[in-house]
Amino acid sequence: MALREIPSTLCRLARREIRTTPTSIGRTCRRYVSGEAVAAEEIVEDFQDLESQSSFTSTDVPDEVIASFDPLKNAQGRKRELPASRYQYRSPRYYRGPFHPHQPPPRSDPSSREFVPGPFCPNRLEQTYKSTISHDIMTMAYVHTPPGTVKIPKADRLRTWDDSSPYHKGRPKRGPRGGDVLRLIEQDITWRNIPKIREVTVHSMVKGALGDSAYLHVAGILLQAITGVRAEVHKAIHNVGQFGIRRGMPVSLTCTMRNNDALEFLDKCINVVFPKIKDWEGVKGSTGDSSGNLSFGFNREGTILFPEVQVNYDVRTLVHVLHDLLFLVSNPDIVPQMYPPRLIPGFHVTVKTTATSDRHARLLLSAMGVPFYGKMVD
Repeated sequence: MALREIPSTLCRLARREIRTTPTSIGRTCRRYVSGEAVAAEEIVEDFQDLESQSSFTSTDVPDEVIASFDPLKNAQGRKRELPASRYQYRSPRYYRGPFHPHQPPPRSDPSSREFVPGPFCPNRLEQTYKSTISHDIMTMAYVHTPPGTVKIPKADRLRTWDDSSPYHKGRPKRGPRGGDVLRLIEQDITWRNIPKIREVTVHSMVKGALGDSAYLHVAGILLQAITGVRAEVHKAIHNVGQFGIRRGMPVSLTCTMRNNDALEFLDKCINVVFPKIKDWEGVKGSTGDSSGNLSFGFNREGTILFPEVQVNYDVRTLVHVLHDLLFLVSNPDIVPQMYPPRLIPGFHVTVKTTATSDRHARLLLSAMGVPFYGKMVD
């Protein structure tokens, strides 16, 4: 045991002799800044705000290369086109939720798929609505509720189960009697929910398209000229033998207008087309779907009264007069017709409003100038 302890004791003594104290190291390595400081060089005033190695002070490019640089000449002398940028942003076609990394831009962004430019000029009907109609509707339909009025709880519109069976627990409530759809409840008009036009849909069922596609082409061009919106073609879903309709056959067209386009179309109907219709009483008071959407229609004679269609017949009459004066009329069939009378269809117009009842929607259209007649069904 004594022999084993001798080497360990010698190692401890050797380490103790070699070890140095931190005070001795500090004394030998200490350096005083005041003794080794050097006077700073003077800095030129023009370059005080620049870095010491700035590219503005010197350049490695010779003057001959700088003088010979001509980007226009280089672009014209290039035989091949430069490769396209790899980053090409495209708005996603479908919205996949708020957490998806590829989010569509807002509708006001020109790169959005839903971007619609305009309006380019103020609409007269919109100005009248904001300045007069909205104030009048809120005043006429105002319902005063004094402060502290206790609201009477309304009965539940859905029927509950009688709990005669243990299986009734947890079941959803039953629908109303007489139908499975709950109608909208008429809301009191306040300054927050004044009725306004949401969109206008024009629909035309082209019966002649079952035998001749020219009817469908003329109807599509005519509706696009009247509404300013490209017509959407709808095909038959089922076969109807008695009408000669086969599945997949195009039979109707629709055009949906919103915002400024809807107000311009409605303004044109009220101030241009309606006054020209002879012996026209107005829109039936029973129209509506009890949800604030009203409909009316135009036959073939009413469609011709639109200025986009009527100008076709005015030009045709002028061409006839000129040909008569020049003695060049030999065949009346040579006169061009964009909308032949036999191919012009009628169409229905559905005005969709933000109102929750037909009464409020009728009040809005009446203030705009649409006449109603007959029994008013709310």
